[in-house]
Amino acid sequence: MRILFWQAYNHKKKAVLIQFLGIAFLGIGLWAWNEKGVLSNISSITDLGGFDPVWLFLVVGGVMFILGFAGCIGALRENTFLLKFFSVFLGIIFFLELTAGVLAFVFKDWIKDQLYFFINNNIRAYRDDIDLQNLIDFTQEYWQCCGAFGADDWNLNIYFNCTDSNASRERCGVPFSCCTKDPAEDVINTQCGYDARQKPEVDQQIVIYTKGCVPQFEKWLQDNLTIVAGIFIGIALLQIFGICLAQNLVSDIEAVRASW
Repeated sequence: MRILFWQAYNHKKKAVLIQFLGIAFLGIGLWAWNEKGVLSNISSITDLGGFDPVWLFLVVGGVMFILGFAGCIGALRENTFLLKFFSVFLGIIFFLELTAGVLAFVFKDWIKDQLYFFINNNIRAYRDDIDLQNLIDFTQEYWQCCGAFGADDWNLNIYFNCTDSNASRERCGVPFSCCTKDPAEDVINTQCGYDARQKPEVDQQIVIYTKGCVPQFEKWLQDNLTIVAGIFIGIALLQIFGICLAQNLVSDIEAVRASW
Protein backbone atom coordinates (compact mmCIF):
# COMPACT_ATOMS: atom_id res chain seq x y z
CA MET A 1 0.00 0.00 0.00
CA ARG A 2 2.88 2.38 0.82
CA ILE A 3 4.41 1.81 -2.65
CA LEU A 4 1.01 2.35 -4.27
CA PHE A 5 0.59 5.62 -2.34
CA TRP A 6 3.97 6.99 -3.45
CA GLN A 7 3.36 5.97 -7.05
CA ALA A 8 -0.02 7.72 -7.02
CA TYR A 9 1.52 10.78 -5.32
CA ASN A 10 4.35 11.10 -7.87
CA HIS A 11 1.97 10.59 -10.78
CA LYS A 12 -0.44 13.17 -9.36
CA LYS A 13 2.34 15.77 -8.98
CA LYS A 14 3.34 15.35 -12.63
CA ALA A 15 -0.29 15.46 -13.80
CA VAL A 16 -1.03 18.62 -11.75
CA LEU A 17 1.99 20.37 -13.30
CA ILE A 18 0.83 19.41 -16.81
CA GLN A 19 -2.70 20.57 -15.99
CA PHE A 20 -1.57 23.98 -14.70
CA LEU A 21 0.66 24.49 -17.73
CA GLY A 22 -2.30 23.61 -19.94
CA ILE A 23 -4.51 26.15 -18.14
CA ALA A 24 -1.77 28.78 -18.54
CA PHE A 25 -1.47 28.15 -22.30
CA LEU A 26 -5.27 28.21 -22.71
CA GLY A 27 -5.47 31.43 -20.72
CA ILE A 28 -2.83 33.13 -22.87
CA GLY A 29 -4.57 31.97 -26.06
CA LEU A 30 -8.03 33.13 -24.95
CA TRP A 31 -6.60 36.46 -23.74
CA ALA A 32 -4.93 37.02 -27.12
CA TRP A 33 -8.17 36.25 -28.95
CA ASN A 34 -10.08 38.58 -26.63
CA GLU A 35 -7.59 41.40 -27.33
CA LYS A 36 -8.12 40.89 -31.08
CA GLY A 37 -11.91 40.80 -30.69
CA VAL A 38 -12.19 37.21 -31.89
CA LEU A 39 -14.25 36.08 -28.88
CA SER A 40 -16.86 38.76 -29.60
CA ASN A 41 -16.99 37.75 -33.27
CA ILE A 42 -16.28 34.01 -33.59
CA SER A 43 -16.80 34.07 -37.36
CA SER A 44 -13.60 36.16 -37.70
CA ILE A 45 -11.56 33.01 -36.90
CA THR A 46 -11.88 31.96 -40.55
CA ASP A 47 -11.16 35.46 -41.94
CA LEU A 48 -7.39 35.25 -41.48
CA GLY A 49 -5.67 34.03 -44.63
CA GLY A 50 -2.50 32.95 -42.83
CA PHE A 51 -1.63 31.07 -39.66
CA ASP A 52 -2.83 32.45 -36.33
CA PRO A 53 -0.12 31.69 -33.68
CA VAL A 54 -2.83 31.70 -31.00
CA TRP A 55 -3.92 28.27 -32.26
CA LEU A 56 -0.59 26.87 -30.97
CA PHE A 57 -1.39 28.00 -27.42
CA LEU A 58 -4.97 26.73 -27.59
CA VAL A 59 -4.17 23.30 -29.07
CA VAL A 60 -1.12 22.65 -26.87
CA GLY A 61 -2.94 24.02 -23.82
CA GLY A 62 -6.04 21.91 -24.52
CA VAL A 63 -4.03 18.70 -24.94
CA MET A 64 -2.00 19.38 -21.78
CA PHE A 65 -5.15 20.16 -19.77
CA ILE A 66 -6.88 16.94 -20.87
CA LEU A 67 -3.76 14.91 -20.07
CA GLY A 68 -3.28 16.62 -16.72
CA PHE A 69 -6.94 16.25 -15.75
CA ALA A 70 -7.05 12.53 -16.62
CA GLY A 71 -3.75 11.82 -14.87
CA CYS A 72 -4.51 13.86 -11.75
CA ILE A 73 -8.08 12.66 -11.17
CA GLY A 74 -7.10 9.12 -12.15
CA ALA A 75 -4.31 9.01 -9.54
CA LEU A 76 -6.34 10.84 -6.89
CA ARG A 77 -9.43 8.64 -7.21
CA GLU A 78 -7.51 5.51 -8.27
CA ASN A 79 -9.62 5.48 -11.41
CA THR A 80 -8.06 2.93 -13.78
CA PHE A 81 -10.13 4.13 -16.76
CA LEU A 82 -8.70 7.67 -16.55
CA LEU A 83 -5.18 6.33 -15.95
CA LYS A 84 -5.47 4.07 -19.00
CA PHE A 85 -6.83 7.01 -21.00
CA PHE A 86 -3.83 9.08 -19.85
CA SER A 87 -1.29 6.44 -20.93
CA VAL A 88 -3.04 5.68 -24.27
CA PHE A 89 -3.43 9.38 -25.12
CA LEU A 90 0.23 10.02 -24.24
CA GLY A 91 1.20 6.96 -26.28
CA ILE A 92 -0.71 8.26 -29.32
CA ILE A 93 1.07 11.64 -29.03
CA PHE A 94 4.43 9.87 -28.77
CA PHE A 95 3.63 7.72 -31.83
CA LEU A 96 2.54 10.78 -33.85
CA GLU A 97 5.75 12.62 -32.92
CA LEU A 98 7.84 9.61 -33.90
CA THR A 99 5.96 9.21 -37.19
CA ALA A 100 6.33 12.92 -37.97
CA GLY A 101 10.07 12.75 -37.31
CA VAL A 102 10.54 9.72 -39.59
CA LEU A 103 8.42 11.23 -42.37
CA ALA A 104 10.27 14.55 -42.10
CA PHE A 105 13.58 12.71 -42.54
CA VAL A 106 12.36 10.55 -45.45
CA PHE A 107 10.44 13.27 -47.32
CA LYS A 108 12.80 16.20 -46.76
CA ASP A 109 12.13 17.78 -50.16
CA TRP A 110 8.37 17.58 -49.69
CA ILE A 111 8.69 19.14 -46.23
CA LYS A 112 10.79 21.95 -47.73
CA ASP A 113 8.12 22.60 -50.38
CA GLN A 114 5.39 22.66 -47.72
CA LEU A 115 7.45 25.04 -45.59
CA TYR A 116 7.95 27.29 -48.63
CA PHE A 117 4.19 27.25 -49.31
CA PHE A 118 3.40 27.89 -45.61
CA ILE A 119 5.74 30.89 -45.34
CA ASN A 120 4.54 32.45 -48.61
CA ASN A 121 0.91 31.98 -47.57
CA ASN A 122 1.65 33.87 -44.37
CA ILE A 123 3.56 36.57 -46.23
CA ARG A 124 0.32 37.32 -48.09
CA ALA A 125 -1.48 37.72 -44.73
CA TYR A 126 1.33 39.68 -43.04
CA ARG A 127 -0.78 42.77 -42.31
CA ASP A 128 -3.97 40.83 -41.49
CA ASP A 129 -3.06 39.76 -37.95
CA ILE A 130 -0.71 41.39 -35.42
CA ASP A 131 0.33 38.04 -33.87
CA LEU A 132 1.23 36.62 -37.28
CA GLN A 133 3.12 39.81 -38.09
CA ASN A 134 5.13 39.56 -34.85
CA LEU A 135 5.89 35.89 -35.54
CA ILE A 136 7.20 36.63 -39.05
CA ASP A 137 9.24 39.58 -37.78
CA PHE A 138 10.75 37.48 -34.99
CA THR A 139 11.61 34.67 -37.43
CA GLN A 140 13.29 37.00 -39.93
CA GLU A 141 15.25 38.82 -37.23
CA TYR A 142 16.34 35.64 -35.42
CA TRP A 143 17.50 33.76 -38.54
CA GLN A 144 18.58 36.93 -40.35
CA CYS A 145 16.52 36.09 -43.41
CA CYS A 146 13.88 37.64 -45.65
CA GLY A 147 11.00 35.77 -47.28
CA ALA A 148 10.90 32.02 -47.86
CA PHE A 149 13.78 31.81 -50.36
CA GLY A 150 14.61 35.50 -50.77
CA ALA A 151 13.43 39.09 -50.41
CA ASP A 152 11.49 38.95 -53.69
CA ASP A 153 8.96 36.64 -52.03
CA TRP A 154 7.49 39.83 -50.53
CA ASN A 155 6.05 40.53 -53.98
CA LEU A 156 3.24 38.23 -52.84
CA ASN A 157 2.07 40.83 -50.33
CA ILE A 158 -0.24 43.56 -51.65
CA TYR A 159 1.60 46.28 -49.71
CA PHE A 160 5.15 45.31 -50.70
CA ASN A 161 4.80 44.14 -54.32
CA CYS A 162 6.47 46.11 -57.11
CA THR A 163 3.51 46.40 -59.47
CA ASP A 164 2.68 49.82 -60.93
CA SER A 165 -0.84 49.62 -59.50
CA ASN A 166 0.52 49.44 -55.93
CA ALA A 167 0.12 52.91 -54.37
CA SER A 168 1.52 51.87 -50.98
CA ARG A 169 4.56 53.70 -49.60
CA GLU A 170 5.97 50.23 -48.85
CA ARG A 171 5.95 49.36 -52.57
CA CYS A 172 9.03 47.37 -53.61
CA GLY A 173 10.17 47.26 -50.01
CA VAL A 174 10.35 44.72 -47.18
CA PRO A 175 9.37 44.72 -43.49
CA PHE A 176 11.83 46.26 -41.03
CA SER A 177 12.66 42.76 -39.74
CA CYS A 178 14.47 42.09 -43.04
CA CYS A 179 16.88 44.99 -42.45
CA THR A 180 20.46 44.40 -41.35
CA LYS A 181 20.99 45.72 -37.84
CA ASP A 182 23.35 48.52 -36.89
CA PRO A 183 24.64 47.85 -33.33
CA ALA A 184 25.00 51.61 -32.82
CA GLU A 185 21.25 52.18 -33.31
CA ASP A 186 19.16 52.01 -30.13
CA VAL A 187 15.83 52.75 -31.82
CA ILE A 188 14.43 50.42 -34.50
CA ASN A 189 13.93 52.16 -37.83
CA THR A 190 10.63 50.69 -39.05
CA GLN A 191 11.07 52.41 -42.44
CA CYS A 192 14.48 50.91 -43.20
CA GLY A 193 13.00 48.49 -45.74
CA TYR A 194 11.32 51.14 -47.90
CA ASP A 195 12.33 50.85 -51.61
CA ALA A 196 14.98 48.26 -50.64
CA ARG A 197 14.24 45.96 -53.60
CA GLN A 198 14.51 48.78 -56.11
CA LYS A 199 18.24 48.93 -55.44
CA PRO A 200 20.83 46.77 -57.28
CA GLU A 201 21.40 43.36 -55.67
CA VAL A 202 24.88 44.37 -54.44
CA ASP A 203 23.41 47.36 -52.59
CA GLN A 204 20.50 45.25 -51.24
CA GLN A 205 22.92 43.01 -49.35
CA ILE A 206 24.13 46.03 -47.38
CA VAL A 207 20.65 47.15 -46.35
CA ILE A 208 18.62 43.92 -45.99
CA TYR A 209 19.04 40.19 -45.50
CA THR A 210 18.87 38.54 -48.92
CA LYS A 211 18.90 34.89 -47.81
CA GLY A 212 15.56 33.09 -47.46
CA CYS A 213 14.24 31.74 -44.18
CA VAL A 214 13.95 28.14 -45.46
CA PRO A 215 17.70 27.73 -46.20
CA GLN A 216 18.57 29.68 -43.04
CA PHE A 217 16.38 27.34 -40.98
CA GLU A 218 18.11 24.33 -42.57
CA LYS A 219 21.50 25.82 -41.69
CA TRP A 220 20.40 26.54 -38.11
CA LEU A 221 19.08 22.97 -37.79
CA GLN A 222 22.40 21.51 -38.99
CA ASP A 223 24.40 23.76 -36.64
CA ASN A 224 22.21 22.89 -33.62
CA LEU A 225 21.37 19.28 -34.47
CA THR A 226 22.78 17.91 -31.20
CA ILE A 227 20.75 20.34 -29.07
CA VAL A 228 17.54 19.77 -31.05
CA ALA A 229 17.99 15.98 -30.92
CA GLY A 230 18.67 16.18 -27.17
CA ILE A 231 15.45 18.16 -26.57
CA PHE A 232 13.36 15.69 -28.58
CA ILE A 233 14.95 12.70 -26.82
CA GLY A 234 14.32 14.35 -23.43
CA ILE A 235 10.64 14.95 -24.28
CA ALA A 236 10.31 11.36 -25.54
CA LEU A 237 11.83 9.96 -22.33
CA LEU A 238 9.45 12.04 -20.20
CA GLN A 239 6.51 10.72 -22.22
CA ILE A 240 7.70 7.10 -21.91
CA PHE A 241 8.22 7.62 -18.16
CA GLY A 242 4.67 8.98 -17.84
CA ILE A 243 3.21 6.02 -19.74
CA CYS A 244 5.16 3.51 -17.64
CA LEU A 245 4.21 5.24 -14.38
CA ALA A 246 0.51 5.27 -15.29
CA GLN A 247 0.55 1.63 -16.39
CA ASN A 248 2.45 0.64 -13.24
CA LEU A 249 -0.11 2.43 -11.10
CA VAL A 250 -2.99 0.71 -12.94
CA SER A 251 -1.39 -2.70 -12.36
CA ASP A 252 -0.90 -2.00 -8.64
CA ILE A 253 -4.47 -0.72 -8.21
CA GLU A 254 -5.88 -3.80 -9.94
CA ALA A 255 -3.63 -6.09 -7.87
CA VAL A 256 -4.78 -4.46 -4.60
CA ARG A 257 -8.44 -4.70 -5.65
CA ALA A 258 -7.99 -8.36 -6.62
CA SER A 259 -6.64 -9.13 -3.13
CA TRP A 260 -9.76 -7.77 -1.41
